[in-house]
Amino acid sequence: NTYILSGGNLRISHLDKDQDAGTYQCLAFNSFGTIVSREASLTFAYMENFKTHRRSSVSVREGQGVVLLCGPPSHSGDLTFSWIFNEYPSFVKQDTRRFISQETGNLYIAKVEPSDVGNYTCVVTNTVTKTRVQGPPTPLVLRSDGIMGEYEPKIEVQFPEIVHVAKGSTVKLECFALGNPVPSINWRRMDGIPFSRKVDVRKASGVLEIPYFQQEDAGTYECVAENSRGRNTVKGKLSFYAPPHLIEKPQDVQKPIDDSLVWECKATGKPKPSYRWMKNGENLESLERIQVANGVLSISRLTLSDIGMYQCVAGNKHGEVYSNAELKVIAVAPDFSQNQLRSHTMVKEGGDVLMECRPKMSPWGGISWRKGSETLQESNRVSILDNGNLRIQNATKPDAGLYTCVARNQFGVASSSGTLMVKEPTIITTPPSTLDVTVGESIVLPCQVTHDPSLELKFTWFFNEQLIHFGNHGGYFEKVGGHSAGDIMIRNIQLRHAGKYTCAVQTKVDSISIAADLVVRGPPGPPTSIHVEEISDTTASLSWRPGPDNHSPVTTYTIQARTPFSLGWQAVTTVPEVVEGRSLTATVIDLSPWVEYEFRVLASNAIGTGEPSKPSKQARTKETSPKVTPANVSGGGGSRSELVITWEPVPEELQNGGGFGYVVAFRPYGATGWMQAAVPSSEASKYVFKNESIQPFSPFQVKVGVYNNEGEGPFGPVITIYSAEEEPGRAPTRIRAKSLSASEIEVSWKALPWNTSKRRVLGYELRYWEKREKEEAASVQRTVGNQTSAIIRGVRGSNTYYVTVRAYNTAGAGLPSVTVNVTTKKPPPSQPPAKVMWNTLNSKIILNWEQVKALENESEVTGYKVLYKRNRHSRPSVMETNTTSVELSLPMDEEYFIQIKPFGEGGEGSSSRQITIPRIPGQSLLDCSLTLH
Repeated sequence: NTYILSGGNLRISHLDKDQDAGTYQCLAFNSFGTIVSREASLTFAYMENFKTHRRSSVSVREGQGVVLLCGPPSHSGDLTFSWIFNEYPSFVKQDTRRFISQETGNLYIAKVEPSDVGNYTCVVTNTVTKTRVQGPPTPLVLRSDGIMGEYEPKIEVQFPEIVHVAKGSTVKLECFALGNPVPSINWRRMDGIPFSRKVDVRKASGVLEIPYFQQEDAGTYECVAENSRGRNTVKGKLSFYAPPHLIEKPQDVQKPIDDSLVWECKATGKPKPSYRWMKNGENLESLERIQVANGVLSISRLTLSDIGMYQCVAGNKHGEVYSNAELKVIAVAPDFSQNQLRSHTMVKEGGDVLMECRPKMSPWGGISWRKGSETLQESNRVSILDNGNLRIQNATKPDAGLYTCVARNQFGVASSSGTLMVKEPTIITTPPSTLDVTVGESIVLPCQVTHDPSLELKFTWFFNEQLIHFGNHGGYFEKVGGHSAGDIMIRNIQLRHAGKYTCAVQTKVDSISIAADLVVRGPPGPPTSIHVEEISDTTASLSWRPGPDNHSPVTTYTIQARTPFSLGWQAVTTVPEVVEGRSLTATVIDLSPWVEYEFRVLASNAIGTGEPSKPSKQARTKETSPKVTPANVSGGGGSRSELVITWEPVPEELQNGGGFGYVVAFRPYGATGWMQAAVPSSEASKYVFKNESIQPFSPFQVKVGVYNNEGEGPFGPVITIYSAEEEPGRAPTRIRAKSLSASEIEVSWKALPWNTSKRRVLGYELRYWEKREKEEAASVQRTVGNQTSAIIRGVRGSNTYYVTVRAYNTAGAGLPSVTVNVTTKKPPPSQPPAKVMWNTLNSKIILNWEQVKALENESEVTGYKVLYKRNRHSRPSVMETNTTSVELSLPMDEEYFIQIKPFGEGGEGSSSRQITIPRIPGQSLLDCSLTLH
């Protein structure tokens, strides 16, 4: 055979069973040391043939049980078993009656039946080599001396008393019994714990299989075989084991010479693992400097010979695990190249300073310090610490200078230097203070300092421990101190700005701070807990609790009320009239009965009046009889035999209670007794008394009173109202109608006597309609008083209209007059004047235009109106002419706007476009012609 090493792999060709079987380990090494791998085992699987001699027949009674032995040949590697019945490929099927043990290969028949007679051959397969061999056949024959009777189960296949099972593996327990009738096989745990879901009990029967075995699966298991003749059991214990698993491993380390090393190695496993240590592939034993115990390796006073690769091996009987780590031992002379002393260190006078000295050296040696060229002597202020650093306390000006740290060990010496500068301390000269300020004012908070002029200052302000970000906070805070002072200004101070202000000053060598308390005085905060203690029909007793006085005592309280009828909050009258700041109660008077009120309280102090309190809960004043009578009682009019009385309803807030209504009292003028009627509606505004005996337009005395659930109130003043009158009884006479223009008709008539027999005339009603319309479509125009003529405007030209006139009063219109007709004049010309031309000469404006010709259905042009004005918004002046030109004598230092309209008997026609004549100072003649359409 040949061994070939390829990288870390070992290849063996021409394997030899006797020579190559065994345990192998890999060694890896380089200049730093050697490590070994875990062990690998090489074994060879094989299987020989059965001994070829024949097997004698097995003779049994029907109903008896039988075991057919397999007796596998010599082999290595796991086997599986099956049996051929008579001839291949007829294999024995396992069921509750027949069972093949995969431990021994034997075939078990619990109760033989006639169909079982035949030849049985055991087939063995090697799971590694996949080879298969058959044993010699065993004949099974039935005896002829009768059938076997029933008997209790006899367990033939059982598992060992103790089975060791590896963590995570699958375990199979076999159990089978002979018996008549065929026994049932059942499994259980002796501790009574039910099987976990990973165990399929339905498949169990002759084999119990537990996959992924864990610690909780360990315990005693029982197989129960049972039939009608009895039962038998067999027990066995499953014992859990686990190979080692590392939970703590040594890590690579670098140590200075003469230092010590402790490495710890921890592993889990069952049984509990033991430990050994190896260095460069060789086992380590405890010896003087080197101690090995319970997984811990410790080496004291390290030397260069300790350098190498170390391995911790944790093992139990189920395996071993390896872990590797490298140990480096360093021996170097002092070296400051990576960690020079700081070139400049600053400290304030009276302060403490630490100068660090951190050379690289191994082993650690001695450290000393020089100041200038002198070796530094330690004192109660100056000390060299164990780690080599230099500490100076309560520094003074003479401590300034060049300091050198010197490091030594057996391999050499090195040094590094740096300068110490002693600075004057920073002092805040502003004393702590408490400042007092009123809302809306501005204030400067000072922060003055003295300091070393070579150092820069940094000022930071805090408000109630929170950093102030200048530029935020709504622009209230501003720095005003410049570079050497930290003063800040707070503008338009609000109550929320009260609190503690801290000025912190920092330099490179020190930091200090000072605090000032700011008290902000302002108007009081809102009172709280407003409560209506008692309420009557016109008064309410209130109580409240004071709000914050904001550092200025409350001098007075003001009470306001609101109702559903008021416009917002109104001041109210109180007892006492002025509520002083010490009072927390008051009575509000002069309230309206039976109204929902809310109250609120405002507090005032020397600075001002604060925000109002939250409103009290709504409270309704008690009911009382009404006091207010309706306003504007009047009336009159209505239909024949009616007395109409009207009034303005009393507003709800003055009704003083529920069930509000009106009492109307009336009597003919001069009578003694009153008639009364109740109107039971608070919203009513009218009462009509109807009686055939009432004469038209006769005077009545009337008064209106009020009542509610609490009783009757007063009556209002007595006034005189007239009953309904009758329409005027006669028609106007001498009706005349003439057309004034195309759009206007003048109508005249003779007046009726003004007050004949109580039939008053209040005026006249004109009704007019076009000839082609019906009278029902007439338009109506009324006059007032004793007029005897009226002008109807807005009619259409060249149209015939019918007109009638009637007198009217509150009862309506009387009889109509005779109907007259009138034809309106033709419409005025629709064409505007054209070709308007103008020029100026010696303060005169001369205008010319073309004659306007009326169309066939238009009235003839009888003249023209010239409208002129000095600016666009003034009223125009008018000049009439019956020619087509005009001269206007006007001063020329103004601008003029001019329009020309034709007119005839039909009225005014269409106007020319407005022309503008500009201001022309000092020019004697300007000519301009304008054609206008």
